[in-house]
Amino acid sequence: MTTMEQKNTGVVEAFIQAFWNSNDLSAADTFMTDDYRELSYQSKEGLKQFAAKILEAFPDKQYTVEEIIAEDEKVLVRMTVRGTHQGVFFGAAPTGRTMNVTLYRQYRLRDGKIAEHRGWIDMVTMWSQIQALT
Repeated sequence: MTTMEQKNTGVVEAFIQAFWNSNDLSAADTFMTDDYRELSYQSKEGLKQFAAKILEAFPDKQYTVEEIIAEDEKVLVRMTVRGTHQGVFFGAAPTGRTMNVTLYRQYRLRDGKIAEHRGWIDMVTMWSQIQALT
């Protein structure tokens, strides 16, 4: 028998693979509820726009789930994102430098779909890794 936590963890892992690693931005519509609340990027469309910017700047990026914890309807994920700065990122020209950054995502699920998301990324480390040496 599969628990709610196991099901929710599976949904989140599948979403991360499809949306972030396979770059299927339409996966947001598949995995998220109609009334989805995006607390980091303002909306579902905001999340898609942010993901497109990340993909443009780091086309080889890959997210690795390092730890995942579920309790009831909430799933907390610690991930690492690695990639090479090959495109403009928030005005910064490509440097060819690599990033290896920790991020956290908190999801709330309802009826097998993601209903809410918020995220945190270590932007200080990211910027220090990709900035051109002067």
